[in-house]
Amino acid sequence: MYQYTEFDREFVRARAAQYRDQLERFQRGELGEDEFRPLRLQNGWYIQRYAPMLRVAVPYGEISSAQLRVLARIAREYDQPSAELFAEAREKQDALGPVPLPGGGSVHSRLTVGYGHFTTRQNVQFNWIPLDKSADVMELLASVDMHGIQTSGNCIRNITTDALAGIAPDDVADPRPFCEILRQWSTLHPEFAFLPRKFKIAVSGSREDRAATYWHDVGLHLVRDPEDRLGFRVLVGGGMGRTPVTATVVREFLPWDQVLNYLEAVVRVYNRWGRRDNMYKARIKILVKAEGQRYIAEVEAEYRAITEQDGAPHTITPAELDRVSASFLAPRISQGNALPAPDGEGQVDLEPAYQRWLQSNVTRHRDPHLRAVTLSFKRLGQAPGDATGEQLDAAAELAERFSAGEARVTHDQNLLLPWVRARDLPALWHAARKVGLAKANIGLLSDMIACPGGDFCALANARSLPIAEAITQRYQDLDELHDIGPIDLHISGCINSCGHHHSGHIGILGVDKDGKEWYQVTLGGSDGSRLSGAPGAGKVVGPSFSAAEVPEVIEAVLDTYRAQRRSSGERAETFVETLRRVGLEPFKTAANGARFAAREVA
Repeated sequence: MYQYTEFDREFVRARAAQYRDQLERFQRGELGEDEFRPLRLQNGWYIQRYAPMLRVAVPYGEISSAQLRVLARIAREYDQPSAELFAEAREKQDALGPVPLPGGGSVHSRLTVGYGHFTTRQNVQFNWIPLDKSADVMELLASVDMHGIQTSGNCIRNITTDALAGIAPDDVADPRPFCEILRQWSTLHPEFAFLPRKFKIAVSGSREDRAATYWHDVGLHLVRDPEDRLGFRVLVGGGMGRTPVTATVVREFLPWDQVLNYLEAVVRVYNRWGRRDNMYKARIKILVKAEGQRYIAEVEAEYRAITEQDGAPHTITPAELDRVSASFLAPRISQGNALPAPDGEGQVDLEPAYQRWLQSNVTRHRDPHLRAVTLSFKRLGQAPGDATGEQLDAAAELAERFSAGEARVTHDQNLLLPWVRARDLPALWHAARKVGLAKANIGLLSDMIACPGGDFCALANARSLPIAEAITQRYQDLDELHDIGPIDLHISGCINSCGHHHSGHIGILGVDKDGKEWYQVTLGGSDGSRLSGAPGAGKVVGPSFSAAEVPEVIEAVLDTYRAQRRSSGERAETFVETLRRVGLEPFKTAANGARFAAREVA
């Protein structure tokens, strides 16, 4: 992990002190709401449907056990609204009523407190911290080198990458040093503090794109040219929301040392010509789509001016790359005796549950003696990506005992342990199972992505979490989940697509129709990974469905897949393979048939 210098620490502490001063002036009435709003947003403080929401930056997903313990403390001690506020919020939620389930029963919204929430952009959010406690929280975060800087606002947001960065067998090069250099360059960049709209960058260092780079404003792929020189393939103009667009390749090869100079050109041209009159058309994807080659030509001209006239001021020197890379050396891990399983438990190699966990939660590592292990935070009765203070503490202990004190927040809203000795897998499985983090469902249907939706977010048109809970209730049988196989289910509560519904093999989008909650279902989306194929948005299967119909529709779609899939030996077609072979129509017919069946039962 990157090790903060004294300058870094002083910077974060000063920022926390500055925020305390701003908050106190606001509380005294010396700053009005309009004056204080941009100041709190610059530190990650939103005001959501019922209470403040804090977004904590976790640059490129790397997080230490000490940081997890502080997040656990925040969940327990600060993510606690007043009884009056919570009662008021609960009353408003109760007025919406439960989500009915087919065949009877219902799912209620769960306005839980004392949780952290892992986001798809590798950050952590809290939903109930009172504003008058916010400065205390910022100082607590600063004590472990954390903050909320640029997790909000029209600026360059948190730099993301693959959770397997630097440890995957297919890595071309480790992207983490470049992510850190990008973070330092973009933080409080004076020219790019007020862009037309927010700006997101993802970096991939592997042959397989596990960072969903095509769906970002800028995607960077580390590649090698025919002479084995390292550089970047540069993609610009991806994004979801109202207009889902996959990014355009604007440079097939850019020398690695020029990436900051080139990004300066990319963002400067966007800052100059991006629309500011309409927030729905302000993202760079709209500019790239509208201008095409003209935009690319202007970026190249700006880049030439930066390198030829200005002397390429942001060229990364080998010494600087070496300095930053020194923080990302593999930890020294003894290959001595295996750690004992808790409570003296013995060998587990023959246990089916353990073998299933090895299959779904354990990933190969570039070091043949090590493995990467994903802790599942997807369980019945808990929103996808939510983690209690106790679970965060448990994850910190697992990281300390099994992973050199390091974990990583994943795009799929889980935690990954990157430095696990292969011989310690049985002990880790026992320990993780004991604290409820060893569910063998990674990459399967119940390992779904979901945004907080209308239960918390003021922008949402519909609730996401009860839909996620209803589907999770229906698919609890691990035998069935493993038979269905790998599948990405993504749920968003509004068109902003924080749940990345566009890229899901199955996507669910909450929409508003005459003040009521409805849900649109899409099929065949892809984030660009090897399993999903070429990146692209899913296709809508029909008119919107009611909440009660959604589980029936999902079941009908999956039944169609199992009826249509082909097998070769022990390998069966995945859902997306079958969908692409037979086309959308059989699935669309099944989905709409489920709608009518559900209405007849009702």
